[in-house]
Amino acid sequence: MERKAYMLNEKDEKAIQLLVELGVPRNVARTLLYISRAVECHSAEIEHGAELRQPEVSIAIKKMKERGWVEEHHVKRKKGKGRPIHIYKLSKPLTEIVEEIKRDKMKEMKEIEKNISKLEKILSEKIGRMS
Repeated sequence: MERKAYMLNEKDEKAIQLLVELGVPRNVARTLLYISRAVECHSAEIEHGAELRQPEVSIAIKKMKERGWVEEHHVKRKKGKGRPIHIYKLSKPLTEIVEEIKRDKMKEMKEIEKNISKLEKILSEKIGRMS
């Protein structure tokens, strides 16, 4: 089965940049976008299409598996020698993954607001005692 390799485009690059600004590691963002566009692919395709090195792809896939974002299955090589090829695809739609990132960031923002309120309270009590 011969597949046409996907290459990330300008729109993908903008999405990757936004993901990175939201705290998603660059290699994860590039791998995530590549797999979402290619639908199903192996690591060499990701390396080429997302312009990443093999270790960057491996680390990204590991992190994505930990988050439950990607699944893999194995395909035997045509000549039957060597290790099977790992084929990756997203385990949920990209929109759900973005929603998950959004929930994480909202939770983080609430925690920051809570800590700022605590800090303001501590500082106002101390200032009140000094006057």
